[in-house]
Amino acid sequence: MALILGGHLVGKYLKEVEEVDTVFCLSGGHIEAILDSFTEYAIRTIDVRHEQAAAMMAQAWSVYSGKPGVCLVTAGPGFTNALTGIANAYLDNSPLIVLCGRAPLRDDLKGALQEVNQMDMVKPVTKWAATCYDARRIPEYLSLAFRYALEGRPGPVFLELPPDILNVKVPLDKVPLSTGMTRKYTVHPDDWDLKQASEVINAAKKPLFMGGSGVGLSCCSIALGQFIERSGLPFFLMNYGRGELPDNHPLSLWDIGNVGLQLGITQADVIVAVGLRFNWLLQSGAIIPARTKVVRIDIDPHEIDRNRRADVGLVGDTTSVLNQLLPLIKKGDHSGWLKTLRAASHAFIEPELKLRESPSSPIHPIRLVAQIQKAVGDDAVYVIDGGDTQYFGLVGFTSREKAGVVATAAGLLGCLGTGIPFAMAAKLARPDKKVVLLQGDGSFGFNAMEFDTMVRHNIPVVCVVNNDTAWGMIKHSQELSIGSDRLQCSELGERHYEKMVEGLGGYGEFVTRDEDIIPAIRRAFESGKPSCINVMTDPTATSPATPLFYQSLKME
Repeated sequence: MALILGGHLVGKYLKEVEEVDTVFCLSGGHIEAILDSFTEYAIRTIDVRHEQAAAMMAQAWSVYSGKPGVCLVTAGPGFTNALTGIANAYLDNSPLIVLCGRAPLRDDLKGALQEVNQMDMVKPVTKWAATCYDARRIPEYLSLAFRYALEGRPGPVFLELPPDILNVKVPLDKVPLSTGMTRKYTVHPDDWDLKQASEVINAAKKPLFMGGSGVGLSCCSIALGQFIERSGLPFFLMNYGRGELPDNHPLSLWDIGNVGLQLGITQADVIVAVGLRFNWLLQSGAIIPARTKVVRIDIDPHEIDRNRRADVGLVGDTTSVLNQLLPLIKKGDHSGWLKTLRAASHAFIEPELKLRESPSSPIHPIRLVAQIQKAVGDDAVYVIDGGDTQYFGLVGFTSREKAGVVATAAGLLGCLGTGIPFAMAAKLARPDKKVVLLQGDGSFGFNAMEFDTMVRHNIPVVCVVNNDTAWGMIKHSQELSIGSDRLQCSELGERHYEKMVEGLGGYGEFVTRDEDIIPAIRRAFESGKPSCINVMTDPTATSPATPLFYQSLKME
């Protein structure tokens, strides 16, 4: 009778049923049997220096590969280290499979090593969480985990696997491998609602289409392209939805950035919001005038009227809903409205456009972004991490790639430190693409040791540090609030981060002059190594996002 170790069932199921080829992890005694299964079944492991990075990389894998990311962490501190990444995936609605060790069941309440109540901590930030108590049911539990992560509104799931079941052998013929997901269930809107939505869209004079992460998770580029082409709606794709249609599409508004978005929202007579939450970045819907008609499409019915009642709500997967709506949409031409919106927006952003084209000393962050874009082009993936840094990167970078420009700290958790793990996962998922990480000097510190992971696993990301010697957004908010003479815990000073990267085996350069930016970036790519270009930028430069951040925290 053939026997199989419980831990090996994990690797066998992942490889043979879910076709998982990469797992992000950090080693630990409680999960040794699972780690050994990855050797047995030829699953690539990317072992990191902190479990937070493992969870964040697994989330990013779902964004850049289109497949759910899997991370494995050990019990106790391994688990608690991963919690921030799990919470970030939860608020980002990203499918993430978290496999976790725990103290042995036989030692419950005995004060075992790394014994902590993991389940009660993780349940609020997961779609589903469970402990498997029987080795023979491991495949069944894994199957449930993948289904919960992917069906409906995606999100992270958590499966706790004690060593009591991982380190015992069970008869292989008594353990059927549960099948993976064989069918997809889609909710469809009523025909009446589809008709109402089409009438509102067809009658619009100044419409605006806004798509969020739900657009990206639906992989709806074909359906979206057909809808936009027929309707003629100017559009703005955000979060993980950016790149479903290229930034340089004739109807894309990324050339006028956030200013264009704000103007468009306040002037539009119809807004079609798809897979997008009306959160604090949109003033929880308050920015939309009462006169504006809103059509919302979302897979989660609870979002349809959240924060702003929709005139028409269509519940369902983005691709499915757009395909059903398309035959009802008349050919539209909104070029006049688009021209007016662009002209008005350019009047507001003209100073910023000049800064992009003008060398300065010290270097302005938006000029740094423009030089990076010039050196690398739009056939690349750009990851942005920081406060003010994310504004400059979002409005300055353009890409033809799906999720080609992602600001990792722009989610609801506002989670700094996600940039390095996301950039690593992007390069692993798309090895043929150049991956550039624009990193604030503050957020660089959270996961900087992952440059060691990059070196060990040959992940040649080029990181450009926007070094303003401070937690810039916090510093400038404090200047607005309590005064520049009372700054507290917001200044960092000049640090040679590139030397740290060099010490770990990567490539580094320190840049203080505008004319040295592009040559340094080119040398970094030519090195073929994980790289850090540490660029000193103007410490007084403030993005328009800072007043918004400041206002969101003010007490009335």
